[in-house]
Amino acid sequence: MAMFTAWILVKCCGNDKLYHKGHWRFYYVKTETGIVECRARGIFRKRGITPVAGDQVVLSADRTTIDEILPRKNVFIRPPVANLDVLFIVASTTQPVPSTLILDELTAAAVYKDVQPVIVITKADLAAADALEKAYADSTIPLIRLDYDTGEGLDQIRARIAGNLCAFCGNSGVGKSTLLNALAPHLERQTGGISQKLGRGRHTTREVEIFEVCGGLLADTPGFASLDANKICRIPPEELQHAFPEFEPYFGQCRFTGCSHRSEKGCAVRAALAEGRLSQTRYDSYCAMYDEVKDVKEWQRRG
Repeated sequence: MAMFTAWILVKCCGNDKLYHKGHWRFYYVKTETGIVECRARGIFRKRGITPVAGDQVVLSADRTTIDEILPRKNVFIRPPVANLDVLFIVASTTQPVPSTLILDELTAAAVYKDVQPVIVITKADLAAADALEKAYADSTIPLIRLDYDTGEGLDQIRARIAGNLCAFCGNSGVGKSTLLNALAPHLERQTGGISQKLGRGRHTTREVEIFEVCGGLLADTPGFASLDANKICRIPPEELQHAFPEFEPYFGQCRFTGCSHRSEKGCAVRAALAEGRLSQTRYDSYCAMYDEVKDVKEWQRRG
């Protein structure tokens, strides 16, 4: 692929792409001559650093060891990938029922980490997706509705994968593996049913793996029993407003400098909400997230 032509070894010790997967302390790195298996140096563990899929790394001369992790554009703990360009957040209309707060936490975390979030709606044939579409109509966050019978939405996803490093994120059972199979059937990813008793899917993906798909790279990430956006990052309260792109047109219009957009008089964001120019569910998520982090200390955010 064109994006790898720049990663040429110099003096047998150059920059490679941590391309495939990490499993049992082995890593599979794509070089200009193919994929090699290697381990990470012990110094990374002492420094509390772990190589993850998507990292750009420097290998030892014999290509058996990762000697250096190059500076990252971003890094996610869940899903454990680095240098992401696009995060597809997959949500189903039912089974499991989506939580707008969780979706908003994930989209905010993506925006904060300079990743393009894209909401992907599945199972629209089982329940209406109108509420989710309405919630994100004014958010500037792309929302793609899938219909496997007609193929609706698949071309939009393919276009966003092309030339980018992307990942799926979403609760178990929302159809991540089914979507990957539709995009790249040759991969034959295992899919799992929904537990009727628990209302969630069985975990079918056990390790992070990056595939060349649709002209780009796609990270298939482990299924989650639940999503905890705090494990992705904690956004400082003063930065949280910037993680909601639809608030931006109203910045600088509030009566008070440093307005939190929660209870102050003369708040332009709240005025826009009252006039129906902002989503109530999105605003409610903002307030809930602000209340959660407003008393968190700086050292706790780093953790």
